[in-house]
Amino acid sequence: MNLLKLSWKYLIAKPLNTSLNILLLALGLAIITVLLLMQDQFENKMTKDAVGIDLVIGAKGSPLQLVLSSVYHIDFPTGNIDLEEAIGVSKNRLIKNTIPLGMGDNYQGFRIVGTNHDYLELYAVSFAAGSPWKKPFDVVIGHDVATKLGLQVGDTFVGSHGIGSASHDHDEHDYVITGVMEKQGSVVDQLILTSMESVWFTHDEDHDHALMELPVTTTGFPETTEPREITSLLVQYRNPIAAVQLPRFINSRSSLQAASPSFEISRLFELLGIGVTLVQGLAVIIIVISGLGIFIALYNSLKERKYDLAVMRTIGASKGLLFRHILLEGVLLTFLGALLGLLIGHLFLLILVVNYDQGAIAGLRADVFLVEELYLVFFAILIGVLASLLPAWNAYRTDIAKQLTK
Repeated sequence: MNLLKLSWKYLIAKPLNTSLNILLLALGLAIITVLLLMQDQFENKMTKDAVGIDLVIGAKGSPLQLVLSSVYHIDFPTGNIDLEEAIGVSKNRLIKNTIPLGMGDNYQGFRIVGTNHDYLELYAVSFAAGSPWKKPFDVVIGHDVATKLGLQVGDTFVGSHGIGSASHDHDEHDYVITGVMEKQGSVVDQLILTSMESVWFTHDEDHDHALMELPVTTTGFPETTEPREITSLLVQYRNPIAAVQLPRFINSRSSLQAASPSFEISRLFELLGIGVTLVQGLAVIIIVISGLGIFIALYNSLKERKYDLAVMRTIGASKGLLFRHILLEGVLLTFLGALLGLLIGHLFLLILVVNYDQGAIAGLRADVFLVEELYLVFFAILIGVLASLLPAWNAYRTDIAKQLTK
């Protein structure tokens, strides 16, 4: 007797009840799947993007906003800081290296960031084509920028003022693409990088075309005789003592603000964790309700099938076989619900990534499978076993003579 085939026949005999139980379980598991995928990849992405950055220095404001805008490029900067003051801070004996950043423009929603070649080294950038910028208005673009906008080395474009949305184009001078970065799996995939001089010259009212032909500074701070501003500084500590002394010194004795990426992101995850826990709790409640639904469906169907079970006993089926038969129905229901839940979860994340290809969830992948997803399948099967135990026990105790007499 093929138990699997028999159990399946009984399930599809009531397609509406079966579909409802499977869908309810799948919904709960899909929610947990999406949360697991996003939390795991988001944390890995945030950690990877902040590697090598011990401190961010910028204008006074929200420290979390400063970190999100300067390290992850998913928020607005807190403002600009004076170049001379930034140079003075960078000479502190506790600082090993600083990388200046200048922001404020975008192209088709992708941020244009002024910096130096140290930023490329920080993320170990390699080039699929071309080379780094050498003069003002030369730019290198991330892999995602090149792919989504169809750009390549030699192409030109006009930047727009603003980060989130453009107010007007800077059409006085075109940017020229000199390099396309390979896929890095980090924040640089979504960026357009250029020199600090390019950012300054873009916003100057008077354009000195002679300066635009000179080589740009590739490391450290650009030399200039005019008062200039930058957006922020990425700092690397010289020794562990700097982590204790430097942020306090900058925050208390200057007009600047210092924020630690590791501290601020930990605080962000802690805040987000409350919401994630609440949503996971809701998903677990849905799964428990689906388990109750499976129990009720099997229990009620058992009343209608007592005669069938008695006939099975008369043709040689043992009590244990009937027990396993009902148990297998519950396991089949939850196994199918688990598979459908995983599929819905991955599909939902894919839709999110496709529709929001920029920002915090950019770079997340729906084709990644976690070990925790296998635990979800086992958890679902356990729910099916528990929901089937009482109906299976009743099937085991079926009285042949009593049922056939009726």
